[in-house]
Amino acid sequence: MAAVAVLVGASVGPAGSAAAAGSYGYLKPGGQPRLVEKVPVNVVFIGYEPQQVGKKAFLGELAGGYEPVVRSRLNYGVTEKLGITYKYDYKLTYADRKYEDRFFRQLTKLAKPADLTTFQQAYNDQENNVLDIANNNVIDAPSVEKWLAYNAPAGVDTRRNTVFFINWYGRSDFKHHVYTKTGEPDPDTGYDFGVNRASRKMIAWGGTTADDEETGLGSTRRIWFHDLSAGPESWTSNYDVDNRDLDGDGIEDYRMPPTWEYAAGGYRAPAALAGDLGKITRYVALNLLFTTSPLYPVELPAAEPPKSLNIDDNTYEGWPGVNASEEYTTPALLKAELAELRWRNRLSYDTQDLPYDAKAEQCYLGAAATEESCYPETGFPAFANLYLYNRENLDRALDDEGKVDYEIPLFNYAVGEGVPTPGLGVADDDYVTGTQSYVFSFISPEVVAAGYGLTTTQIHEVGHHLGMSHPHDGYDSATGVDYGPANEFYYVNAGDENNSMMSYIDVNWDFSQFDRDNNDRFLTAAYWEAANRLAAQVPAGKGRTALKAADALLGGASKAFAAHEYRIAYALAEKAYGTVAAIPGVDAAGLATTLKAEADQSRRTTDLHSPHEFIDTLAPDSPRSQP
Repeated sequence: MAAVAVLVGASVGPAGSAAAAGSYGYLKPGGQPRLVEKVPVNVVFIGYEPQQVGKKAFLGELAGGYEPVVRSRLNYGVTEKLGITYKYDYKLTYADRKYEDRFFRQLTKLAKPADLTTFQQAYNDQENNVLDIANNNVIDAPSVEKWLAYNAPAGVDTRRNTVFFINWYGRSDFKHHVYTKTGEPDPDTGYDFGVNRASRKMIAWGGTTADDEETGLGSTRRIWFHDLSAGPESWTSNYDVDNRDLDGDGIEDYRMPPTWEYAAGGYRAPAALAGDLGKITRYVALNLLFTTSPLYPVELPAAEPPKSLNIDDNTYEGWPGVNASEEYTTPALLKAELAELRWRNRLSYDTQDLPYDAKAEQCYLGAAATEESCYPETGFPAFANLYLYNRENLDRALDDEGKVDYEIPLFNYAVGEGVPTPGLGVADDDYVTGTQSYVFSFISPEVVAAGYGLTTTQIHEVGHHLGMSHPHDGYDSATGVDYGPANEFYYVNAGDENNSMMSYIDVNWDFSQFDRDNNDRFLTAAYWEAANRLAAQVPAGKGRTALKAADALLGGASKAFAAHEYRIAYALAEKAYGTVAAIPGVDAAGLATTLKAEADQSRRTTDLHSPHEFIDTLAPDSPRSQP
């Protein structure tokens, strides 16, 4: 709290003088926040020399800054900015020989002999591979992350966003290797994807929090490492050096091959290496990990920014002989993980089973199998069946009105053997404005056989509902492009290889340090904008003292944000909102309702949309389904 006092005190001077002149330094009635952060970005090359990765070619791929937007609105033709501007401050470090020797001695110490993975063998079977892999080693990814976090080269502060690009290949002590993360099985099935799946043997890792229950770093660090001398691997399909177009659509699926394939006669020319590492930095590390855009509005569709959240868990029990809500949910874990992300909210949980009657089944099967709408008169697509059916029956599900500020509506569908599921889950929108609506999760004998219960899907989907994006898809603000792992951006699947619940990698069930940072930034902006909106409603000459106090608090939030103290910034912005909301005569709930109605009307369109790109799939060709 001392830091809060210092930051607020530092802002009183300019804010107070502005207020005396009839304006404010930070509070902008009716306007957007003005949050600016100069974001330090350390890039450390270990085993790459300047002649391999030229500074000019590398930096030429990078953007100077970033402005996050609400991604779900883009589907409806609306670019909704948050009022945040990031300005990147790049610092490149080429590790010297002494440091490289230390690091690779550590990798050698951690390496344990192992059989070739399925995908290393697949690489050997390629017609155009540069070399054959004769042996393999597994290396514990969290151990490497921790070593790097506390043993960075001189001048590199790993408390700030840091990418380590690793190349072991070419040294006399080189060992073929992959990275693993094990020991965190699915809480409902006990299946450990990190142990049992070759597709979870990785080439990158990072994002672990200080307090992660399994592999916590002990203090806050922000690192992600990427090693093209590891693998090859399944997740980015860089084992396939014969086929440039993996899905047959006539467009190259751009991937970064193993280091040794950057060679004359290899998959890619050596001169392309610097640009490729630049692409990974921009389109993975920056856009998808360090400084992301929210999938949905983080303020949630509530009358006011909510303090208390109820996780309202409802299950349609359509799996004969199985009580899925008892056998395949772990409520304590669900609540605990979400509380780590929404640390200033009070979370509660309740559960009930709902009847899987004829109408419920008709609507489910229409969405999952037959593609037949059970509400054809609406003109909505068949997949909207689940949204429309549960909207029609919402009163029986949400039962805490007046007790909490916002209920997060979860609907689980448990179905029997042979009945299709649309995927693992989806955090749906309203098909009109891009506002989040309900969370759907699916379970069946086949889903369980694949290793999944309901809990991890629920954590992931509620994460979406609260605004979090995948680390394999996102938005590039310099070009205005929203992208995912396909065609020219196929390689961005690498973003999944980090300690985030929003990943598909399935080796951890926590939100990453990057998730926490971005969530706190987004909420800082949301509360600031809410305070601005309320300030515009204050009658002339009223609430002057409170408005000055709110302005001072926002000044503190601005300074904390710029100093990368995101939790402090969030807390101060929330307090500023509360200060304005407490002014007599301010109708926060009424204003929010009016603003929502106006926004809905302005965004309303007859061109209804489908959120299929946000379905968390188990399609046979998806990375998640590989052995």
